[in-house]
Amino acid sequence: MNTFIKQEHRESCVAAIRTLVAIPSVLNEGENGTPFGQAIQDALEKALQLTEEIGFRTYIDPEGYYGYAEIGEGTESLAVLCHLDVVPAGDLSVWETNPFEAVIKDGHIIGRGTQDDKGPSMAALYAVKSLIDAGVTFNKRIRFIFGTDEETLWRCLAKYGKQEEVATLGFAPDSSFPLTYAEKGLLQAKLIGKGNPNLALELGDAYNVVPGKAKYDGEQLADVIVQLDKHGFAYDKQDDGIVVLGESRHSKDAHEAKNAIVRLAIALNEIVEDSTVAFIATAVGEDATGVRLFGTIEDEPSGPLTFNVAGVTITSEYSEIRLDIRIPVLADKDALVATLTKVASEYGLEYQEYDYLASLYVPLDSELVSTLMAVYRDKTGDMTEPMSSGGATYARTMSNCVAFGAAFPHTLNTEHQENERMPLEDLYSAMDIYAEAIYRLAGV
Repeated sequence: MNTFIKQEHRESCVAAIRTLVAIPSVLNEGENGTPFGQAIQDALEKALQLTEEIGFRTYIDPEGYYGYAEIGEGTESLAVLCHLDVVPAGDLSVWETNPFEAVIKDGHIIGRGTQDDKGPSMAALYAVKSLIDAGVTFNKRIRFIFGTDEETLWRCLAKYGKQEEVATLGFAPDSSFPLTYAEKGLLQAKLIGKGNPNLALELGDAYNVVPGKAKYDGEQLADVIVQLDKHGFAYDKQDDGIVVLGESRHSKDAHEAKNAIVRLAIALNEIVEDSTVAFIATAVGEDATGVRLFGTIEDEPSGPLTFNVAGVTITSEYSEIRLDIRIPVLADKDALVATLTKVASEYGLEYQEYDYLASLYVPLDSELVSTLMAVYRDKTGDMTEPMSSGGATYARTMSNCVAFGAAFPHTLNTEHQENERMPLEDLYSAMDIYAEAIYRLAGV
């Protein structure tokens, strides 16, 4: 079996990660005429500079939405789908180090983006550098595509898809090994209704988070408490009201969570007449697989549908429910929307689509999946089966791409968290796997 990675490639990879982590590429839309912020623009330009130093040809979208770096020849292309934007640092008091200064400590490289997705992107890049240094030539064009808006609305690759070629095959180093071959469709929607002069709610944060808390301080407080007690729903009392308690999860795991907004709505529905509250309490309820709305929706590749009431707003003028729905890869999205639209209309609510990402599904017997799985198993001896996911990676932007690493089954997931980190040994192992995988798929 080949071993292309040398110590110099490891050192160069870590140095590149440090360079990129030092650029705080958090969304700051429109800054200095850039689409997503000057720091994101700087990170894009720096990543392309790093690829040029290795010998890649580069291109940057004139408006700054994306860039790519390419090496090799041929009509076919192998894409490595990366992103350079990161989520905000979070609570700085919790960080052990500066989030935007990559630090080596206790066998880890620590900093925002080390696991998602600057670290894995550079692991794949310097894996290719190791192939070049070993004298490997490529019968496909290896194209690193750098997105800049992955943590928000994916506008970068939406534009890429309109202007550039679709890769023959590829992978996104933005998930976990062994491999994710199926990702559910991601539908985010709003249900808009009338206001209520007797009820005011502003609950929930991001679409992709199941609300773990829901505050209520309205006039029906005493009655709400009675109903919460009747249903056995936990809450904390505060000086100015209560906070209904649930268990938060990522929306893709909504069926494993307890939605605090839904629990509050169930209590309120016993007390107030409000169509928005009634929809949440009766049409949705606590089952987060959408059974009440759609019946059982699931398939063998990707499992059950998940349905998250991510947020709700009720004012005297209007109401809004914000939904995050993860759709199994073989399900009919249009049929589900038609059902949701019909049921919502019965409650006086109007359906509005906010965002949609089509599902990913690459069959297990495809050349891409079988090759990548063979590499992973040869290198690790781990016979874990490939996975399906309710999450979303750039792999779904192209028809023959999958999510492949860079975290291992044993790697602690720290993405989006304070003290984000990547074990150096895992980083180096990922480099080794990526080098062999790219060699088998495109090397001569």
